[in-house]
Amino acid sequence: MIELKNISKTFKTKKGEFTALRDIDLSIRDGEIFGIIGLSGAGKSTLVRCINYLEKPTSGQVIIDGKELGSLNKKELLALRRNIGMIFQGFNLLEQRTVLKNVLFPLEIAGVPKDKARAKARELLELVGLSDKESSYPSQLSGGQKQRVAIARALAPNPKYLLCDEATSALDPETTRSILELIRRINRELGVTTVVITHDMKVIDSICDRVAVMDNSIVTEIGTVAEVFADPKSETARKLILPELKLVETVSGGERIRLIFSGENSFTPVVSNLILSCGAPLNILYARTKDIDGRAYGEIVLQLPADIRAAAKVKNYLEAHGLTYSVLDGGESHVGDASEAAG
Repeated sequence: MIELKNISKTFKTKKGEFTALRDIDLSIRDGEIFGIIGLSGAGKSTLVRCINYLEKPTSGQVIIDGKELGSLNKKELLALRRNIGMIFQGFNLLEQRTVLKNVLFPLEIAGVPKDKARAKARELLELVGLSDKESSYPSQLSGGQKQRVAIARALAPNPKYLLCDEATSALDPETTRSILELIRRINRELGVTTVVITHDMKVIDSICDRVAVMDNSIVTEIGTVAEVFADPKSETARKLILPELKLVETVSGGERIRLIFSGENSFTPVVSNLILSCGAPLNILYARTKDIDGRAYGEIVLQLPADIRAAAKVKNYLEAHGLTYSVLDGGESHVGDASEAAG
């Protein structure tokens, strides 16, 4: 388990001090894929480097498997770091080494016997789908192949934890999907606890169990991906998850409401039932929902009729059927028991 307690990090620059992290508290559970998301400059990359003490926090504690990293000597810290693999956006491969020798590198440093190290490296190349590339050099590989080599190298010392710092940012969408599938497979088959740093909510939505949202050096909210996706509490989370909502600001007419789906059955046609039952015309201004194992997650933004009585009828229907909604024009949120199916 990884625990971060009151982590702060301040850098001294020519222009003065700059605080990259401020009072961060996080717990990352064994076996999960934990996402940390934020806009550029939020402090997420500094945070992940504090986890393995590549950056020493100015204050606070990093505790991994019960060991507080700040209390360890250099030898003890080095030994603990072998339990933490890391992959980067830029791959960081050694260009003068073949694929096989790149994967062998951490095993050589650890003093693993050559035969055993080669067998391990080849096993990992098979895991990441690059058995046929062991004699190739990084310059001969695509971006996705380079990242697979980097993943194999990170796994070579049998780490318990894997830190992924914007690992898919330099890749095209299709390659990104394949790398994310590989990371999820590694998590499931090897039990490697994984921390994913990204600015892309689609990455978080694809593989993560829980997510922390960062903004201006602090964590603004933490929750399951379904919770944050369905009902983002912070302005940063809303910008990352729902950027298209800005498009509805200029729409004239009745009040706008946001239906929130956070795990209801996804097969009942909620909007159709709503229109038929209330006899009220509704504009769909925005919709983003996802079916996960027959459950709906996401939201739909609707514009109510300008007629006050018709709009009230719609709200009464939603409340009577236990549907969660919020008024986007400054009104209150209403949370039902979600007994009505969503779809």
